[in-house]
Amino acid sequence: MDKLVKYVVGVIFLLGCSSSQLVENWKNPEFDSFEAQKVLVIGITTEIDNRIFFEEKLTSELNNNDVNAIKSYEFFEKHYTKFPKTEEELMRLESQLLEQGFDAILLSKVLGVEEKVTVLSATRNLDRTFSSFRDDYYYYQKIYHDDDYYQKYKVFHAESSLYCICPDKERELIWKGAIDITEPDHLKKTVNDYVKVLMWALKEQQLLIVEKEKNENTNI
Repeated sequence: MDKLVKYVVGVIFLLGCSSSQLVENWKNPEFDSFEAQKVLVIGITTEIDNRIFFEEKLTSELNNNDVNAIKSYEFFEKHYTKFPKTEEELMRLESQLLEQGFDAILLSKVLGVEEKVTVLSATRNLDRTFSSFRDDYYYYQKIYHDDDYYQKYKVFHAESSLYCICPDKERELIWKGAIDITEPDHLKKTVNDYVKVLMWALKEQQLLIVEKEKNENTNI
């Protein structure tokens, strides 16, 4: 029971103070856990600096957890991402990865952007209770006149996917997670929050980062 409480508190703490939240994830039922010999980390974005910063942060965190992760911007040829690739070219890339000892790819990208609206005063006064209609109406009638009462903000819908390129198996999806990013105005904080959520998800699913104790328990 204590373990469950700690787990729930950990999730609330992680998601509550972060600009990124894991909203959905799927794991291939054929994999209880998955450890890779060598992982290629890819961030798909038009912003070169953002891609470099993201891949550096994610590979650093993976390396710190004893995962051999390589940044795609160092692996690809300089102009590899400049033009779209055909399926045949991507098949050749997979063969090249296999030849160089890679057995997994961790791919991240932004899928879309959605505009949201929040009510400023309502979110700041959730505990306020009125005993009469008169008081309630009197307090909130400013909505009629305050153009800034509603605030718009953007949510970026991102997704990270882990693929196996194991030589004895078909190239297959092991896991994917949908992560929402709220108001990504500060690159460093946004990337740090996203990577933190992604690392947490991978650890919980026993993917790439496999704790010895948990792994042994699954084999009993």
